[in-house]
Amino acid sequence: MNYYDYLNLSLELHLFFDRIMKEHSLFLELAFTEKENQTRQIAKKFQQAFNKLLQKSVEIAHGNITNNVIASGEFITPNTLIAEQQMNKYFECFIDTNLTKEEQRLNPGRLDIDRKIISDVTYINKEGLSLLKNFIKYQEEVLEQVLTCKIYTNAYPSFINHMLEEARLYDELLTGLFNGQFISKNNLYEQEIFWNHFMKEHALFIRGLLDPSENDSILLADKFAQEYQMIDNRYKGDFSKLTKASFNETLNFQDFNKKQEDLILSCKIKSMIMPLLSDHLLREANHYLRILNNR
Repeated sequence: MNYYDYLNLSLELHLFFDRIMKEHSLFLELAFTEKENQTRQIAKKFQQAFNKLLQKSVEIAHGNITNNVIASGEFITPNTLIAEQQMNKYFECFIDTNLTKEEQRLNPGRLDIDRKIISDVTYINKEGLSLLKNFIKYQEEVLEQVLTCKIYTNAYPSFINHMLEEARLYDELLTGLFNGQFISKNNLYEQEIFWNHFMKEHALFIRGLLDPSENDSILLADKFAQEYQMIDNRYKGDFSKLTKASFNETLNFQDFNKKQEDLILSCKIKSMIMPLLSDHLLREANHYLRILNNR
């Protein structure tokens, strides 16, 4: 792997996943009761650590990232800042909105490779891997405690496991990149299976968090979950057809997520979906679409 690919792919991974991980930390923090204050504080510390790592990535990425990936909407969307501001209004979570404003000013450009940027990116890769290992261990412990009824949380156990699996994916991708390994075609197929499964789970989480009176949206979310499952079953082993079907389905699901977020942010739909969660789900759909577009 040459330096250009190493640096470019590293920055793309950090700009997407570090924000996702810090939001996972936030969702965990908000899911625990006051009695589980120690567990909540650990989640808060992870949120701060991932925020710090993302800050470093944003600083390096200015002028060193492609317009294609900036425009994909996987780092931030036009509504990310609004969603964060609403979260700060509803909860005492003190989200760093200044960092989002910095990301809004990200400028594209071709990497100017020198020793400093190689050193800086290698540093955030090492920091990221160390942080991820600890975060994965923390989530494993939390999930075990929830499943054995040792602690209570208002998050679905499957949602906690969902976040854990994303952290493991990030760890796998970052480890491979740090070791100079390109993503193989077989790995790309596995990523499609992974993200189809995750899009299905997103649809199920949306279905479960909508107010029971929102029947039309519930039925539509359930339909997306069923269709993602059908795609994996029908095109298992056929990479070309799987990609085409996944792209078309995710394009539609992206539109559904956009509409749901607009409704949530404008208080026009009844649900338990946090503003930032709706934006979070949209960014992951945007990320998956870019993966599919690059096939």
